[in-house]
Amino acid sequence: MANQYAHPEVLVETDWVAAHSKDPGLRLVEVDVDTAAYDQGHIAGAVGWNWQTQLQDQVRRTLASKSQFEALCSEAGITPETTVILYGDNNNWFAAWALWQFNYYGHKNVKLMNGGRKKWTLENRPLTTDKPAYPKTSYKAKEPDNAIRAFRDQVMNVLTHPEKYNLVDVRSPDEYSGKIIAPPGMSETAQRGGHIPGAQSIPWAQAVKEDGSFKSADELKALYEGKGVVPSKETIAYCRIGERSSHTWVVLKYLLGYNNVRNYDGSWTEWGNLVEAPIEKTAGVNPPAEVCK
Repeated sequence: MANQYAHPEVLVETDWVAAHSKDPGLRLVEVDVDTAAYDQGHIAGAVGWNWQTQLQDQVRRTLASKSQFEALCSEAGITPETTVILYGDNNNWFAAWALWQFNYYGHKNVKLMNGGRKKWTLENRPLTTDKPAYPKTSYKAKEPDNAIRAFRDQVMNVLTHPEKYNLVDVRSPDEYSGKIIAPPGMSETAQRGGHIPGAQSIPWAQAVKEDGSFKSADELKALYEGKGVVPSKETIAYCRIGERSSHTWVVLKYLLGYNNVRNYDGSWTEWGNLVEAPIEKTAGVNPPAEVCK
């Protein structure tokens, strides 16, 4: 199925990783919300990155700075020429975020293991608790590419020019409707529930199969174009904090080949806390209009 994708080179399959994980010039990285799963077992040779503490700035609500990202890659023995293979839990949410972040800082040779940990373990492939150590490098990142990142003012502009944009909400239907603000146990949340006006609800999980790997190009095209998300428009994807929407960013940018796809990493945690930000809720759960002003 992969050869139907616009950019199949962004993916590698589990059997490819099993055969090439020890190749020189290649680095496996497991990225999860934390390193609990990694500590229990990971693909041999993979380093483990904590999305909460290593890929985000710990003072400001934003992704790791250029210097922080450089330090992280240097510790992992990565150079700008290294082929980086990313995978993770939660059907690659956080690995997709890392791929987006590698692109943000100009690292071109980065790929996603299709299906992530889920597919690897379903295939009964081996895991190890041995943690590798690689010689430290002096990684230098490029300047941030804000063309792939959406900021709140850009999202506000969508509301005045909806005909020019695809706005995709990849959260669960209950989050989109406003029935819940965040999934249970999630610490990052907002004051209000609902969705950005005009956003199409296309939950991220609709893009994957049972084993966590991506659906075919034809299935993905039918899914998104069936909701009016077409390649002729600029696209912004969002979720709660940007990790699920980075998964959809991969689908739209690389698998379907849409141009001008941005990930709104502020997502609902930012939008749902903005004073007077326009909010819509599904019929039946709307509070008085002034609350959603």
